[in-house]
Amino acid sequence: MVESVGNQYVVARPVYSENSFGEEHKKVHRYHKTFLDHLRVCFRCSPQKAKNIATGLLPITSWLPAYRVKEWLLSDFVSGISTGLVAVLQGLAFALLVYVRPGYGLYAAFFPVIGYFFFGTSRHISVGPFPVLSIMVGEVVTKLVDEESFGNSTSTTSTALDDEKIRVAATVSLLAGIFQLLLGALQIGFVIIYLSQSLISGFTTAAAIHVVVSQLKFILQLPVTGCKEPFSIFCTLGKIGGQITNTNIADLVTALIILLIVFAVKEVNERFKAKLPVPIPIELFVTVIATGISYAFNFKEKFQVDVIGQLEEGFKPPVQLDMRVFQSCVGEAFSIAIVGFAVAFSVAKVYSVKYDYPINGNQELIAFGLSNIFCGVFSGFAASTSLSRSGVQESTGGKTQVAGLLSAVIVMIVILAIGFLLEPLQKSVLAALALGNLKGMLMQFKEIGVLWKKDKYDCMIWIVTFLCTVILGLAIGLGVSIGFELLTIVFRTQFPKCTLLANVGRSNIYKNRKDYVDIYEPEGVKIFSCPAPIFFANIDFFQDKLITAVGFNPLRVLRKRNKALKKIRKMLNKGELQMTPKSFICTVNGLNESDEELDNNKIEELDQPTNMADLPFQIDWNAELPPNITVPRIDIHSLILDFSAVSFFDVSALRVLKSTLKDFVRIDVDVYIVGAQDGFLDKLERCAFFDEEIKASMFFISIHDAVLHILVKKNEVYSPTVKPIKEMESSDHYIINTNGDLRNRAYTMPTETKF
Repeated sequence: MVESVGNQYVVARPVYSENSFGEEHKKVHRYHKTFLDHLRVCFRCSPQKAKNIATGLLPITSWLPAYRVKEWLLSDFVSGISTGLVAVLQGLAFALLVYVRPGYGLYAAFFPVIGYFFFGTSRHISVGPFPVLSIMVGEVVTKLVDEESFGNSTSTTSTALDDEKIRVAATVSLLAGIFQLLLGALQIGFVIIYLSQSLISGFTTAAAIHVVVSQLKFILQLPVTGCKEPFSIFCTLGKIGGQITNTNIADLVTALIILLIVFAVKEVNERFKAKLPVPIPIELFVTVIATGISYAFNFKEKFQVDVIGQLEEGFKPPVQLDMRVFQSCVGEAFSIAIVGFAVAFSVAKVYSVKYDYPINGNQELIAFGLSNIFCGVFSGFAASTSLSRSGVQESTGGKTQVAGLLSAVIVMIVILAIGFLLEPLQKSVLAALALGNLKGMLMQFKEIGVLWKKDKYDCMIWIVTFLCTVILGLAIGLGVSIGFELLTIVFRTQFPKCTLLANVGRSNIYKNRKDYVDIYEPEGVKIFSCPAPIFFANIDFFQDKLITAVGFNPLRVLRKRNKALKKIRKMLNKGELQMTPKSFICTVNGLNESDEELDNNKIEELDQPTNMADLPFQIDWNAELPPNITVPRIDIHSLILDFSAVSFFDVSALRVLKSTLKDFVRIDVDVYIVGAQDGFLDKLERCAFFDEEIKASMFFISIHDAVLHILVKKNEVYSPTVKPIKEMESSDHYIINTNGDLRNRAYTMPTETKF
């Protein structure tokens, strides 16, 4: 019975062990499906299931028939044009990160959008080149294409070198798409959970540093060849430093001016985003102006700046793939697949929550897999999504992926008809635009201080990820970072913060005894809490912490007692020891027996329960013992193990736990386990955990139930005669019936409580 009085409540119920609770409250029998049952459901077919599968694999069939033409078409049209113009510029800029000609960035901005239009589930993300993915593909290109093997830079060798770079970029992108498609088809999109937000933040920040270094060669216009991982960033900086005197001042000044303008306008967009109807498309403005100035003043001839040059008109036939590339970049392709999906899914999830519609992680993998396969076949490189480009699509009124399709149309128009207008544009301008899009990533350095205050483990993950990725490169750095992240999880579970609990406020609340002043600890009772799963890796740590908490090793005490019993029996047989009502009387002055002399028997005998049936008296081990017989004294009679936060045990841990509990029971310490998860007792039954010493009756519903049971059993109650650590002025008390049931409990609180 629960009775509420104001902001207090009074509960009157019996003290429940798990057994008594199960007897009074019968469980509902539930049928748990077997593996065969799941297989039957999986392969069962019906018209509705077929329809759901079809709409799941091809989401366009579900949202396109419901498209509101009058309400959404105009918004999607405006959004598509704006997003398409940004996609063109970012495609050209991010192609430099892949070390291919800028025109191939347009293919990466076109083909993935078409694939995602049919298979994607997000309505707002803009699919296409992403700087982090582009630099990852560029590192594979640098690794597998040896520029020095192509000799001097002639038109023929330059074309062959470019074709080889495109082949490698397209092949690794196609392989990344295959990985994504397989992960989605196997329904294991949950792999994204192993990339925490701290890891993604640190990784993308480090990738931004790589992007900055890779673009210096275009900003300074230096003929720097790529370097291979690891330590590629230091190699590149060394090469740039060796040629820094050959910097093209015109390119450097142009890039700095563009960067200054882009950063300033982006800051305006950020500060006044609530007042601006749409973000100012500064990339478009500076591109048009820079192209016009470069063409009007003939920068290429006057200042020898490096320009985009002739863009390929039309689409290329499917690229000829190289199987040797497949074999050489499996690890890098898998990293690209995971990072690309992680970034895209994170952005898609933001918009799905904002606009309240579902997205499917596995279907997103399939969509990006098919998009990247499609893109790789037609000379593009790996695509994901860009937060800035998706922000343009959403802020300009985009409602569905129709806006994405229209943005692809804009890119197609540039590819087929008007690409020549961008030929005078300097590559340093594209490099500056690429760096301008990194502002958000570079600002993530602020997270270090925030994470240090919130969670030091997450902060360490961020720092280690950043350093490993910067130093070792993107692919190797990502692998090391994931390993470190998993190691922190292992560390947290392997070394949990075990604590001793005490009653706080004379209620049914139990907290860490070190954190509160007004606590009560029943005499002879220890309450030990472990807030983590207990398994083979941390069971020894759990055992050590438990021994430290109670203040003695039960196995050592048991062995000492059995050794003492052997001595006492031997002394009784020789007539050297007599027993009085108050103490022992030893009739000899000294004992020559040593522990070693009494240890001739097997050590297992000392681990057995103490047996005093053959003695004419019972020994109080905490009382005075005969001379030269010492046994550690124990100041507790009951031990409560709080397992409410323990999610699982494995077989190895159960074996050690059973042995430890037996040691306590054999030295007359009653053990109680409380808060065990549902199904835990069933698992113990299956593992043959219970026997004559370890019984199911030691399991209780809560800590308070176990404490009240102990107090009744030991004939103790909460009363003024019990001395708590701090005397309480309030008249709170409990009235407990001797049959073990909690018949009435009165708790009086002050009339006014201040918090």
